Amino acid sequence: MSVPFYLMLVFHNHQPVGQFDHVVEHSVNVSYLPLIELLEQHPTIRVAMHYSGPLLDWLKQHHGEIVERLQRLVTRKQVELLSGGYYDPVLAVLPDEDKVGQVQKMTAEVQATFGCEVAGAWLAERVWEPHLARPIAEAGIKYVIVDDTHFESVGFDRDGDLFGYYLTEDQGFPVALFPSLTRLRYSIPWETVDVAIEWLREQASQPLTSNQPKIALMGDDGEKFGTWPQTYEHCWGDGKYMESLFTALEHNSDWLQTTTPSQYLAKYPPLGRAYLPSASYMEMGVWSLPTEMSHNLDRLLQAMNNANRSDVTRFMRGGLWRGFMVKYDEVNHMHKRMLFVSRKIHDMRRGRKRDMALDLLWSSQSNDPYWHGLFGGIYLFNFRVANYAGLLAAENAVSDHESPIQLTRADLDLDGYEDVIISGWPLNSYWSPARGGALFELDYRPAHYNLANVMTRQREAYHIELVEAAADNTLITPLSPHQEPESSRSKVVRAKEAGLEHLLIYDWHRHGSFIDHFIAPSTTLNEFYHAQYAEQGDFINQPYEVLNATCNEAEAILRLQRRGQVWIGEVRRDVIVHKTAYQQQHSPALRVVYNLSHNADQAVDLRFGVETVVGFDGGQDLHYCALHINDAHERLLLNAIREFEAITRYTADTNLRNLTLRTEISRPCFLWQYPLETISLSEAGFERGYQGTVFLHLWNIHLAPGETWQVTITQSVQQMATRN
Repeated sequence: MSVPFYLMLVFHNHQPVGQFDHVVEHSVNVSYLPLIELLEQHPTIRVAMHYSGPLLDWLKQHHGEIVERLQRLVTRKQVELLSGGYYDPVLAVLPDEDKVGQVQKMTAEVQATFGCEVAGAWLAERVWEPHLARPIAEAGIKYVIVDDTHFESVGFDRDGDLFGYYLTEDQGFPVALFPSLTRLRYSIPWETVDVAIEWLREQASQPLTSNQPKIALMGDDGEKFGTWPQTYEHCWGDGKYMESLFTALEHNSDWLQTTTPSQYLAKYPPLGRAYLPSASYMEMGVWSLPTEMSHNLDRLLQAMNNANRSDVTRFMRGGLWRGFMVKYDEVNHMHKRMLFVSRKIHDMRRGRKRDMALDLLWSSQSNDPYWHGLFGGIYLFNFRVANYAGLLAAENAVSDHESPIQLTRADLDLDGYEDVIISGWPLNSYWSPARGGALFELDYRPAHYNLANVMTRQREAYHIELVEAAADNTLITPLSPHQEPESSRSKVVRAKEAGLEHLLIYDWHRHGSFIDHFIAPSTTLNEFYHAQYAEQGDFINQPYEVLNATCNEAEAILRLQRRGQVWIGEVRRDVIVHKTAYQQQHSPALRVVYNLSHNADQAVDLRFGVETVVGFDGGQDLHYCALHINDAHERLLLNAIREFEAITRYTADTNLRNLTLRTEISRPCFLWQYPLETISLSEAGFERGYQGTVFLHLWNIHLAPGETWQVTITQSVQQMATRN
């Protein structure tokens, strides 16, 4: 073959902000380092690599020798390094200034560390939206890599049109688009090397559609080659897949050559223009849909693939990445908080302080806790904690303890309803009058920690697999006999512990603090924990009226009221809940005063409860977190299900964050405690994840006509965990 066929291998290596050191170290040993060693042994093989900023920072701190070895590969032009958003954000949903800033920071870091020019950028989760062309071009980037499915959905032929690159633009700002081929992504390393080489040979034998060599590009996670389950042995152990692949490429170098996007871009023109839709890879389009629709589309795609109906699947894309901000309130809240802080920082006067605040802000834009697919994402507590830490540290750079307390009324989460934001020191509180007058964020700013960082228990499409596998006795758990499932079952379903199918609990409202419940006298803690009880009132997710929202330099006061109804037996009674939040500057306490009354001409008996939450990562481990009741020394687990009587004070503490949340109640109450636990997938199977603790303060109230019942709940935070 006189004209060579080019193969481009692009490895995306990333570890999120907040990742545990031992997890990164493991990936270094089983993925990143073996690939560098293999490239050193095969100097004719050229590849492109992307290292996200957090991973590169970690490598420079812990494994400088690996960075030096990588630098040598870059110097001899065997490895091309890509830029991208420094903290691997989904660029599409950032303000344009942050898009450009993150990419320029990554480019500058790569140039300074490795002494090379940078032309391309990796898109986190390969999320593309048409408007990205302009800020990417403005950041100095010439090309990005997207999936071939982006092209197919607008009419490009995967068998003939995607063996080159195309130009796109927005407002006249051009950027090149290289398609990453699904066929290669699914083949390498899962099929044999011979199968991959034969497919490449078949493509190379097809007639040229232009006067330039064809390319076949595979861009995928570097962790797929060693870190993912069972891949280390396959890629680097006895399987020696990667060694076999590189050897085969060398043996076929008379017609098949490896190159990098920049090298090809410098020699050959584009195949034409392309305007692509907003999309990511196919699986992301499935995951971003509402749960039932996600399950339905997944089954439909399987059916179409089994029937070889690529003529249909090419037009099936699912939802947009932005759908995660609809699917998970917690994702939307974090995203809109990020935008809120971004606006503050970009209003600052340019200078060193602003630059520091920007970098902290950008660290909070790391994509990992902003979505959820099959693994991790928003359910990984440490990633949420890390993003909030960046947000709050950035916010502290804008206004610190010397700034006056502020009260802002604005639609923070962009749901069409006004929120109330009290920004003080050391506490921030974020209230949603339209959603039960609830508190959904409580920040202790000196520690950069959101104490209300909890997750709602939500149905996921993959839960159906768990239920079905448990029902037909094909679920593999540590208690299962040591045998593989029957070969007739195409997919192995594993769980890290038995009985997880019984813990699939789904909440009907978002959890937060100062949420007001009226429950029946017969309701038990177990029913409440399982979200299978009758709520007697219409207060939880219904609007409260803002009677007053005032603020001076010393104190902010928020008065909320709802005139709702409570079912008492077969009769609905009008009940008025009035609650006032007091937050003083330079006080670590938030005081909420409740007043209950009614307009009936006869007495009513109510069972009234106030819900609060605490979100301490590691709360499932007594070594890290503990609960103390009525100042008792006994350390209790935060992830237990318990009922206490005659409670007037208790504390929850975390040794990990060196924080204590103390709650004091002016009237003795029954206290219910239970954990928020989600069942999600990890690489090793289904697992239980602790997402915070709910407390319900309960009183049995006899309210005479004209009588007002009152209670005060005070929560205070200190940076000194109780370690009794």
